[in-house]
Amino acid sequence: MAATRMPNAVLQADQDRSDPVSPQSTDRAAWERTTLASSLDRLPRRQESFTTLSGLPIADLYTPDDVKGIDPLKDIGFPGEYPYTRGVHATMHRARPWTIRQVAGFGTAEDTNGRYKYLLDHGETGLSTDFDLPTLLGRDSDHPMGLPEIGRIGVAVDTLEDVRRLMADIPLDQVSTSYTINASAFVLIGMYEAVAKDQGVADNLITGTCQNDILKEYTAQNEYIYPPRDAVRLVVDTMEYAAKTMPRYNPVSVSGYHIREAGATAVQELAFTLGAGHCYVTEAMKRGIPADQVAPRVSFFWDIHNDFFEEICKLRAARRLWARMMRDWVGARDPRSWLMRAHSQTAGVSLTAQQPDNNIARTAIQALAAILGGTQSLHTNSKDEAYQIPSEGAIKIAVRTQQILALENRVADIVDPLAGSYYVENLTTRLEEEAEALLRQVLDRGGMVESIEDGFIQRQIADSSAAYQQALDEKLEFMVGVNVHVDEDEELPFEHFELDPGMAERQIKRTQSIRRMRNQAETAAALKEVRAAAVNKENTMPAVSRAIRADATVGEICDVMREVYGEYSPPLVY
Repeated sequence: MAATRMPNAVLQADQDRSDPVSPQSTDRAAWERTTLASSLDRLPRRQESFTTLSGLPIADLYTPDDVKGIDPLKDIGFPGEYPYTRGVHATMHRARPWTIRQVAGFGTAEDTNGRYKYLLDHGETGLSTDFDLPTLLGRDSDHPMGLPEIGRIGVAVDTLEDVRRLMADIPLDQVSTSYTINASAFVLIGMYEAVAKDQGVADNLITGTCQNDILKEYTAQNEYIYPPRDAVRLVVDTMEYAAKTMPRYNPVSVSGYHIREAGATAVQELAFTLGAGHCYVTEAMKRGIPADQVAPRVSFFWDIHNDFFEEICKLRAARRLWARMMRDWVGARDPRSWLMRAHSQTAGVSLTAQQPDNNIARTAIQALAAILGGTQSLHTNSKDEAYQIPSEGAIKIAVRTQQILALENRVADIVDPLAGSYYVENLTTRLEEEAEALLRQVLDRGGMVESIEDGFIQRQIADSSAAYQQALDEKLEFMVGVNVHVDEDEELPFEHFELDPGMAERQIKRTQSIRRMRNQAETAAALKEVRAAAVNKENTMPAVSRAIRADATVGEICDVMREVYGEYSPPLVY
């Protein structure tokens, strides 16, 4: 084989970087005075200072001095044992790889069911569903505000029949299914339960997850209906109901993802997400529900952004802080209540419409960070998600990315491989401490609901978002293809995804047909029961489940709650 000739510029760079032979330093201070100082004289740092994406300073070097306050047994420990820094299971991915869970959802239930089957055929192991805007806001497809949005950002669901078609031929006792919905989640949970029972799945075998994290809607995504306190009450209703009727179902997946996508830092994502989880558990306790009855079924959903090490450490810090919160702050005694079970998704906000093939590399690197951080479930974004619902070709690449990581690269063969790194352990601890300090600010203000009502959390996120945008504008942060290495005459060839133009009309006709054909007296009586439960502050879920069986629609059930609770007007936040 012929020798490869290195370019002159590379050879010169190597010569410039070579340090003269010097005696070994005895401590970091000596190294900084001698070896580092000499190197900086010849080759200055490429920027004045270095920080994580969240702004935490990064030192020139990390040594045992940076982990002096960290107890290897108490703070790091072993996988599967408190404080779970190294993972919630002893074997982690050595026993079972993470769940490959790509998001699907567009058009009608039949359209999304077809995408489900495509994904399962190509190796996905869990399903995740986005819903369209009318469904998210508790409106039926024939509502005037719903017409332009039917099936556009997710699947349209109005009735129990829609969910039957959505889950057709999907064995709900074998396939883990997640619903990404919040304000109207209590209705969709009831519909999912009904379809699982129609399939003959026993109560104790019904599995799945519903996002149902309404607090992040007020701080990030803005798809809310009711005032925060009443909305939290509905979340707790689902937690109590699921604990009694579907003990393996996860009624809440607390979402840091949307907070981060709105511009939050990793520290803010940690604080506000764990704060929301703490709120739901403690509100359940105020109702007389033991923490150990609901906490084991609370899961979490994290954004995996561009800072590779910070994202790994964020997941490690989240597990440790949540375990301590549940054990020491809340008083949960069941070790299952201390586990921070995590789904992760690569950062949608990092995707670019420019040079879309770059998104494949971004996604692969972010996915690796999630795996090294110990996620148990993972969604990898498709390269075209910056401008459309993913095409089948792009989503196949996203699935194959996970399969390469699971099968080819050995990253699933070792549990928490970065444990003990001076930098990783130091950064994990700093993220935990910063997040706890911010969370205590929220609690000192009265809690998550109060901090949302007065706009404190929204202002924190808005400030961080503005600071990051300014950093991009000033090229203190880089986005390849956008503010650096730009292709001026770029064309964007991609497989274009188009919705069926007749989809909206079919959806409306089906909903209106079900309304005409149902037993009207039975539906009206069931909706009256829902209203009575809400007015009397009883758990609304039994009445909601009866209304679903009586063919009440998503919009009708949510409208009953609108009559009781009203609709929320947010505070003005700059």
